[in-house]
Formats: sequence, C-alpha cells, structure tokens
Amino acid sequence: HTHTPHTPQDADGREFKPQQNAVLYFIDGCLGQSLRTITEEGAMDLPPEISVLLLSLSAPFLLYAINQLPFLQDPQVILALVVAALTTVFLLANRGMKSAAAPDPLFYVFAVFSFTSVLSLTNALQQDGFIKGFMDVYVGKSGTAGLLAARLGPHRSRTLDEGGATCRRADCVLVLPQVEPHLSSAHGILLSYWEGLVHFLLLLLIIHRMSEGSSLSLIGSVWTAVKLLSRPRELSIIPADKLEVLQRRSLLSRPVDLLLTLCLLGNIAFTAFRGFVVLECSLDACFSYIYQYEPYMKDSVGFPKLTMLVFLFYAVPLLWACVLGLLTPGCSWMLDWTLVLAGAVAQAQWTHLGASLHSRTPFTYRIPKDEWSQVMVLNLLSLAVPVLLALRCHIRPAFFLQSQPHTPTTNGRKQR
Repeated sequence: HTHTPHTPQDADGREFKPQQNAVLYFIDGCLGQSLRTITEEGAMDLPPEISVLLLSLSAPFLLYAINQLPFLQDPQVILALVVAALTTVFLLANRGMKSAAAPDPLFYVFAVFSFTSVLSLTNALQQDGFIKGFMDVYVGKSGTAGLLAARLGPHRSRTLDEGGATCRRADCVLVLPQVEPHLSSAHGILLSYWEGLVHFLLLLLIIHRMSEGSSLSLIGSVWTAVKLLSRPRELSIIPADKLEVLQRRSLLSRPVDLLLTLCLLGNIAFTAFRGFVVLECSLDACFSYIYQYEPYMKDSVGFPKLTMLVFLFYAVPLLWACVLGLLTPGCSWMLDWTLVLAGAVAQAQWTHLGASLHSRTPFTYRIPKDEWSQVMVLNLLSLAVPVLLALRCHIRPAFFLQSQPHTPTTNGRKQR
C-alpha cells in the first residue's frame, strides 16, 4: 500500500501554492499561540485601552508585509491575516475587561474601529508622501493618475505618467472602482487624517471609560463621542428655587446666550447661503461667491456640493432648534444634541476646508490667495459657533434642566 500525500485544495479544487500553504500554517500557529498566551491566567495584564493601542499600532506592519511580499497578496492569505488580526482584537479586548461580567458589545466594536483608524492614518500618510509601500495593493499605485484622468472628461483618452508608471484613463476606470478611489482624493485624505487622529483618540478614551464601568449613552453618530468624554456622570443637583430664578431670566439678561444666539443666526444665514450657491442660484452674490471665494464647491468630485447640501437640510434645522433652546428654559435635549451638532460640523468643516487647500485639489478649485483670509475666517467661525454652544451648555447646564414640580406637604408628610 502506497500512501499518497494529500494536497490542500480550496473550494474550487485548486491547489494551494507551497508558499501560500506555509503562510497559512504560520498564521494558524501564531494565532494558536496568541490564544494560549492571552487566555493564560495572569497573562496580558494590561489596561484594555493599552492593549487595543498596541494592537492597532501593528496595522501598518501588516499592511507593509502584504504590499512587499507577493505571496501575501493572494486574497485567501489576506483573508486569513485579517481574521487573525480581528480575532486578536476581540481576545485582547475580552481579556482587558476584567471588571465587567458581561462587557458591552460596543466595547469590541470600538476596539475593531481603533484598528481600522490606524489603517486610515497610514493611507493619509502615504497619499501625502510621508511614507510609501503600505497601501499600493488596496488603493493602487495609479490612484493619483486615475483620479486626474477622471477629470479629463468621459470622451477624452490621454496617458498620464506617475513615477514612471503609465496609466490610461480606460484602465484606471476599470481598476479604481474595485477598491476605494476616494482614498486618494483630497477629501479622502482629510477624512483619513480625521479618522486616524481624532476618532482614534476618542475611541481609546471611550474604551478607557467603558473599562471603568462608566455608563455611556449613545445618540446620533458614534463619532460625536465628545459626549462620552466631557459629560459628567451625574448632572449637578441644583435646588428648585435657585433653578426657577435662573430660568426666569430673559435672553437680554444673559449676555453670553444673547451673543450665542446672534452667532447662531449668522451661522444659519451663511450655511443657507452656501447651500443656495451649490444649488446654482441665479443671484449675483451666489455666482460671485463660488467663483471668487470658494471655487472648490464646483469641483467635479461632488463632495463639496454634497457637504453643503447636508449642511442646508440637516445643520440648519438643528441650528434653528438650538436658537429656540436658548430662548426656552428646560430644553434638556440641548445637552445632547449640541454635542452631536458640534462633532458633525467639526468633522465636515475640517474635511471641506482642508480639501480646498490640499495639493491634490486642482489649482483652479483652491481658495484664491486674495480672499484666503476671509474664507478661512468665515469657515472657522462656522466651526467655532456649534463648539462654543456645546461648551456653554455643559459648563452651565442649569437653564436647560427641567424643574421638578413642588409637592405640597402637611405636617411634614407629602399630601396625596
């Protein structure tokens, strides 16, 4: 009897390559060792946020290995690497949650998002030329050439060279939609910076608070996580009589609220105006603004136009609601929704303003030098107003708290 060695095959009956098979065995061995190490009693005794941080920082090494080693670029090997990395994330997160018998499932979601945030930061650094050789497999070496070719028009065939590589528009159109071509655009790079820096820090702080057992309340987008970091665990206890006196004060007797109201009204007017600009309003002011101040809003990528429309249909109603909240006492929803608004506006303005200045944006769509200071001031004020409103609501929340009705008493007992 002659024993014939079994050759591993995939679902389609194709044999694995020897190098690929060795890599899979290596991944399986490393993952098994990680399982044994992490589950040992007393091992990996690190705070959960530190464990997630260390694991997230391993993402660039994984990307570099995939881009530099050809046998790691097989889809099955990449899948095995991703499964191994995500499994380790869950194990480290579970090991770090010693204080909670049943951890919040969102804890593991935040841990995985921390890993992907570092991936986004790696993409931004490569697109700006600080590093290289990390994202070529995913974005493609011809990412910039394809982006520029797309601007030439649907019926114009040209050849673009980038670092010695030749890319025809027809080829780029076929390749880039299979991945994420927006990652190599100006707004994609700015979004990657935001996710890799701001979101990553917020996620680590959220994980830290969750490991301490702090109660968290999520409303709106998870990325408005400033709520989870700045809101006190318990609202201040204010006597009912003092609260009633504070809420009787008119807007004119509250100079900070009066100033914020005027700023909100100005922000509403500016946001609505920019919405009409991208809707191609026929007013001369709209025509002059888009050509002389913010030509980026007519960029063919469509992102700035979509941003202005989101501001018009979502931010403007919220800004109006905040004005009413400053006029009406007891609007406790202001404590939450001002943070949602501040977080959303901050991210959108960062991306819009940064993309209009980025080198990936064509020169004709960038902010003109003569009006640079005016455009910067207007955009920064539009960003600062919601942030200042959120700070005001959480530093002095008494005006927005709901007063409890008085319960009459008789001989020291409550009257039914």
